[in-house]
Amino acid sequence: MVGRENNCNLPPGFRFHPTDEELIMFYLRNQSLSKPCPVSIIPEVDIYKFDPWELPEKTEFEENEWYFFTPRDRKYPNGVRPNRAAVSGYWKATGTDKAIYSGSKYVGVKKALVFYKGRPPKGVKTDWIMHEYRLKESRSQPPKKLGSMRLDDWVLCRIYKKKTAAKPLEQREEDSNAENVVSDDHNPMDLQSMKIPRTFSLAHLWELESLGIGIMPQSSTPILETRVRESHPIKFEDTHQNNLNQSSFFSPMFGFQ
Repeated sequence: MVGRENNCNLPPGFRFHPTDEELIMFYLRNQSLSKPCPVSIIPEVDIYKFDPWELPEKTEFEENEWYFFTPRDRKYPNGVRPNRAAVSGYWKATGTDKAIYSGSKYVGVKKALVFYKGRPPKGVKTDWIMHEYRLKESRSQPPKKLGSMRLDDWVLCRIYKKKTAAKPLEQREEDSNAENVVSDDHNPMDLQSMKIPRTFSLAHLWELESLGIGIMPQSSTPILETRVRESHPIKFEDTHQNNLNQSSFFSPMFGFQ
């Protein structure tokens, strides 16, 4: 979108998102032929004299990615490798170069690089990414001058900061809940170590019965008991004693006789 200095005669809402082919065929090729775009969209900046987070202010567009024409210097006087050192770090190539085609014609190369803070080989990787575009033709390479470190006149660079993927809120909540959940293999109620209280409610009695403790008498007639006290201990010696006197548990509400 049009940004800091509205001197580009572009309509509101304009966004610059060219394809790889367009960057090579229209912008970089014309720049190398001294036919710059009539509208100043891509500035000429030696990006290796700055750290990547300083570069957005060098453009006229407030975007999430920034484009620059930049020269490259040689790493060694008689070599062909470019110098990738910046102010507080360096750019390191990653992956393999990608060939750019216009139709079936091979027209250029795209290289991906990542910015590292510090000096190699102990640099710290950052989220800053650069795509460097260069022409296939050798016309961008100037005649070598004695003592010159210039490798080529222009390459086109697209620079952006990779967004760190945050964990979804739902996943974070699930992870938090999982820490507090007892695993299925663990039985939280150990029947061997469970202590039976001296008094318990009717609901507690039925709960123990459902767990197989066997406290409730085995009778076809329901028995209502609100308290089991030490003065009336439950005995399991024989079936006859288990059948308690049902008349003492008469309840008009349930109609037991």
